[in-house]
Amino acid sequence: MIVCGLNDVALRTVEQLHLAGARVVVLSDEPGERLARIVRGWGIPHLPRGGHLSEPLFDAGITGASAVVCSESTDLRTLETVLQIRDLRPDVHVVADLDNPSVAHALEGVLQSVGVLDVAALFAPAVVETCVGMRAREIELGGTSFVTAEVIAPRDGTLRELYGSLAPIGVVTEADDELIACPGRDQPVSARDRVTLLGTRAELDGAGLVRQESQTGGAAAAAAQARSFLERQRSAIAGIIDRPLRIALLLGLVLLVISTIVLHVAYRQASGSAHLSLLDAVYFTVETVATVGFGDYSFASQPSGMVAFGIFLIVAGVTLTTTMFALLTNALVSRRLAQSLGHGRIPGMHGHVVLVGLGSVGMKVLEGLLDAGTEVVVIERMENNPYLTEARALQAPLVLGDATLARTLDSVNLAEAAAVAILTSDDLTNIETGLAIRDHLGERWFDVPVVLRVFDRQLGHRLEQSFGFRHVWSTSAIAAPWFVGAALGLEVLFTFYVGNHPFLLARLRVTAGGGLDGLAMRELPGRIRIVAIRRAAGSTALEHPPRRDTRLAPDDDAYLVGPYAELLAVLRHDRGGASRPA
Repeated sequence: MIVCGLNDVALRTVEQLHLAGARVVVLSDEPGERLARIVRGWGIPHLPRGGHLSEPLFDAGITGASAVVCSESTDLRTLETVLQIRDLRPDVHVVADLDNPSVAHALEGVLQSVGVLDVAALFAPAVVETCVGMRAREIELGGTSFVTAEVIAPRDGTLRELYGSLAPIGVVTEADDELIACPGRDQPVSARDRVTLLGTRAELDGAGLVRQESQTGGAAAAAAQARSFLERQRSAIAGIIDRPLRIALLLGLVLLVISTIVLHVAYRQASGSAHLSLLDAVYFTVETVATVGFGDYSFASQPSGMVAFGIFLIVAGVTLTTTMFALLTNALVSRRLAQSLGHGRIPGMHGHVVLVGLGSVGMKVLEGLLDAGTEVVVIERMENNPYLTEARALQAPLVLGDATLARTLDSVNLAEAAAVAILTSDDLTNIETGLAIRDHLGERWFDVPVVLRVFDRQLGHRLEQSFGFRHVWSTSAIAAPWFVGAALGLEVLFTFYVGNHPFLLARLRVTAGGGLDGLAMRELPGRIRIVAIRRAAGSTALEHPPRRDTRLAPDDDAYLVGPYAELLAVLRHDRGGASRPA
């Protein structure tokens, strides 16, 4: 296997390929010293990419390579590498990391042997699901619709007693937050443990696990969005009417009251009848101030005192009216400019998601949250960020500022936020922001999910233990298994989290004579579960769920779920069996 590039995703890909027993060579220019030191520590050859790529590829063994993974620093460099490989080995399988969807589609259309993956698109769904509190996910396996759902155990008992034949994927204990991956149905659980199950929608609906939650959640979400909309409109009006405009409005009201009283008491109609009624006095005041003068009332025949009052009323009314319109126009324009430039407050937001960092990952998460009907406020530090235009096109409220500052967090109404996603590309910035948000949330910290993007897994684990972060995730930890699976022949279909642990759902074709050939379900190695089987011969229907004594046959498609390290162990077991002599 040849890996071109040495960024975070490439490093995790190299690591997993190495653990899977593959022979790996790395090609890259000017890698970070820390990453290069890690690769050298694994005993993996590292070659400079060089200006003329063909020679380094030959040195890396392109003529005998089974696959090439391209995860360069830029899309342009990745495209250049893929095209160079096409010229040297058009038959070799290539897995490319591209952020630009147009380039990705064009490349897949031209080169059939190239598989294109987008790291941001792979990572974003897990963040969106956590922020919106989604506990059920729709998955299609071999034309059959399945659902994974996280539920809370209602009482003590075994998984079989509580959920029957539904396939248990994982259990996170309430007592110590420990993960039990792919447990057996006789696994005992306690009340309040979080259990992730997989089954068809009909099976979960029959058990009362999905339909009730979706209805309740949908009604609550609709009500919350309605309240948030009304509050936002009220706060927006309050934000427009600033102090000078309030003073002008107050003076206008005072003038209206005084004029109404004076006209009601002192104005005499031409017919000599009594005073104007209060309604007529208000009408006469408004038409005089507005300078419309329909001719039904006039000061021409009034005593000199009323004529003088009329002059005062016209001058004062015109002055106040023009002042109020000027102040209102200024407030509207200033507020619009401030929000467009990201320098204003976002009033009235409630139950929204605060998204910190607008890179390729942040944009995918923003699009996913908006598609889910969730209100989002974006905080971005860099004014020259190229993604700002896209965010404004989506009409997402935007604040330009430092998310570690209390003023910035107040401007996005963090106190009323339902979730926070911190997704910049710098670990230190993310940690600083996470700690600032933790302090700002106060007692709500334990109720508001905060997704923190951190590359270093050990550092993420320490953050969870020391500061109580519950969702410290790495884009490379989710994306690398897709690249490894694509290179080794394990087709990853879906990624999701059970607690804080990434799980994969993948399809593996059983190799004739391999380690899985003829293996019964109860003999499977590692902590994985086969949730369905499509037989090579016979009906196109899936076997679901397979029983303990069900055996696999050559060319069967097995749908496996579990932690990615365990799935790679199963892949090694199958490939290792295939290489054994008869």
